[in-house]
Amino acid sequence: MREFSRLYAELDATTSTTRKLTALQHYFAHADPGDAAWAVYFLAGGKPRQAVPGKWLRHCAMQYAQIDEWLFEECYDTVGDLAETIAHILPPAPVATTDDPPPELGLAQWVTERIAPLRGAAPEDIRLALFAAWDQLDWQGRFLHAKLIGGSLRVGVSKLLVTRALAAVAGLDAKLLAQRLVGWTDHRARPDAGRLKALLAPDAGEGQRQPGGQPYPFFLAHALLDDPRSLGPLAHWQVEWKYDGIRAQLVRRDGVNWLWSRGEELITERFPELAALALPDGVVLDGEIVIRAAGNGLDTALRPAPFALLQKRIGRSNLSARLLAELPAALIAYDLLERDGHDLRERPQAERRVLLEQVLAQHGNDTLRLAPQIAATDWDQLAALREQSRQRGVEGMMLKAVDARYGIGRTRNVGVWWKWKIDPYSIDAVLIYAQSGHGRRAQLYTDYTFAVWDDTPDESGAARRLVPFAKAYSGLTDAEIAQVDRVIRQSTIEKFGPVRSVRPSMVFEIGFEGIAASTRHKAGIAVRFPRILRMRPDKPVEQADTLAMLRAMLPAPTAGGDDGSR
Repeated sequence: MREFSRLYAELDATTSTTRKLTALQHYFAHADPGDAAWAVYFLAGGKPRQAVPGKWLRHCAMQYAQIDEWLFEECYDTVGDLAETIAHILPPAPVATTDDPPPELGLAQWVTERIAPLRGAAPEDIRLALFAAWDQLDWQGRFLHAKLIGGSLRVGVSKLLVTRALAAVAGLDAKLLAQRLVGWTDHRARPDAGRLKALLAPDAGEGQRQPGGQPYPFFLAHALLDDPRSLGPLAHWQVEWKYDGIRAQLVRRDGVNWLWSRGEELITERFPELAALALPDGVVLDGEIVIRAAGNGLDTALRPAPFALLQKRIGRSNLSARLLAELPAALIAYDLLERDGHDLRERPQAERRVLLEQVLAQHGNDTLRLAPQIAATDWDQLAALREQSRQRGVEGMMLKAVDARYGIGRTRNVGVWWKWKIDPYSIDAVLIYAQSGHGRRAQLYTDYTFAVWDDTPDESGAARRLVPFAKAYSGLTDAEIAQVDRVIRQSTIEKFGPVRSVRPSMVFEIGFEGIAASTRHKAGIAVRFPRILRMRPDKPVEQADTLAMLRAMLPAPTAGGDDGSR
């Protein structure tokens, strides 16, 4: 644990890629294999499961430190991070009185033997275990221990940097290492020394084919911000609609289907209709999972159901026959990565497309559809078609170089994919609540709740009131955050714990990617990915937009269930 704590501190203390890479290489070269396996899991994006509820963790920390709740809360409001607050308020660990101190436990032992058993344990057993841990750990160890227990561990390194460090230590090609690392952070995975040994084993000439049900690293697109004409002739590009669903790879090997999300989570059980697809062995498809809309079709003339309906499928652990019938899923396939067990990623995009069409011609159906290509004579005609995106229920277009190979991550050395998204929805809204941030922004109000005007009289007959509809915390510069913070402090009406109710005085333009009706929200509206586009000091509060304007943005109802509000 001490070595991983030291690594975590080194990574957190610098923004230098070179220094982070050096620290990672040193750790992996010297760490115990079992500990290193868990370190790879966490550093590559794996999330620990919460072992102890935050409320009980706080209670035990206050008992150990012998402080009152009000003092703990004041410290927490100042620090802004629970794990760091606990590490600060705990008194120094008792000094060992024996010449034979207990052996230092490694990261693997802490995770599997000390932390995992706390999940579901009796409160008194948890308290004793926490006290014993705090007796053994130094400040950095206590901080990391609280992060692991609370399930909130985040590390300031990219998966690509971890891959580079491991490849350098093992003497492997980084692309091969990245391929082996796919699926490592799936929540079902159990990192151990054996898996690490296989991960870092010498290249035995196994080629690029993935073993078992393992997917390939996903190729990611860049956002197109310039005029598309800068890309050259349109004939050099394959154009498709950009669907708003779940990016996934469907792997068929050894008579079994595996379905993987872009986040490298195995999601086969959540989509039994895709798990049941009859495909030939040795096929890997890349595509988008959506909910089928009216007519069970997904042609360019039709539209998939809104993302809100897909969220209902994602959030359900038990899939009833009724739900599966109401919300049938489909995979829109737009790339073929493997056929007959042969890796196709080095072949040009246009060639992979022809092979994909051949596979789908034989095995496509309502559940497995081919992503249609968009034909246009020039960029102007294509731009005109792009304006129809919202009517088609898509986010815009994907532009893929016809000679592009299928890369790893967001790379350009093998060709490129561009996502040419439509502009977000936007509305002018009023800030009515604010909450302080975390970490370096713990002393500033950075998390905001926004409202629009509802002109419909309520039960008491009162009209023209502000109704909250979205929370947002991104989009402002540091200078703008400081400016908004000052106004919040000067216009506070009430305090509710860490939240302040403020006098309506500031208008902001709020952007969002999608909108759906929802009974869970007071406004009856749920928006997707809200963020602040700009401050509107030119606009009086009375001229902010209305709930009626939001409702007018709602998409037309589609078959396949209700509005997604349940």
